[in-house]
Amino acid sequence: MIERPTLHTERLILRPFSLEDAPIVRELAGAFEIADVTLNVPHPYEEGMAEEWISSHEAVYAEGRGTPYAIVRRDDAQLLGAINLMLTPRFDRAELGYWLGVPFWGKGYCTEAARAIIDYGFRELGLVKIVGTHLTRNPASGRVMSKVGLVQEGILRQHVKRWGDHEDIATYGLLRPEWEASRE
Repeated sequence: MIERPTLHTERLILRPFSLEDAPIVRELAGAFEIADVTLNVPHPYEEGMAEEWISSHEAVYAEGRGTPYAIVRRDDAQLLGAINLMLTPRFDRAELGYWLGVPFWGKGYCTEAARAIIDYGFRELGLVKIVGTHLTRNPASGRVMSKVGLVQEGILRQHVKRWGDHEDIATYGLLRPEWEASRE
């Protein structure tokens, strides 16, 4: 099995999840505020869901489908959230996805983690494009994408269904040459 590298930033460590993280994942991801602005986080977040999700990560990585990471604060090892590049190897592309526990919103952690995983995607995985989407009613996620260099490419109207309502999503993208130019 290919070992996933640990990524380091000034304040964060991005590392693989372990089953010991499950209670904190359940607590953080279980907040309605998280599920409300994401497409794939369930609510309620029931017993066993975190363990099942974490247990799937090694296969996701080994099969080249994604790079799920725990976002952990460097100074106290506090688990803050999750970040992933969902890979589409056929097109040398990935979709950036993330969630951060409510107590950690507005502190720049998500932006810092996104920069690190984007760098990893272009440098180590040879990606040509990284995309991201967010519900238009979650502009904070769009601000993270903009801060890390993704450019809004459009709005897909009534594109997804959440809580029984059809919603618009904003789409963003970052091309390798744009990422390279931002590093100069």
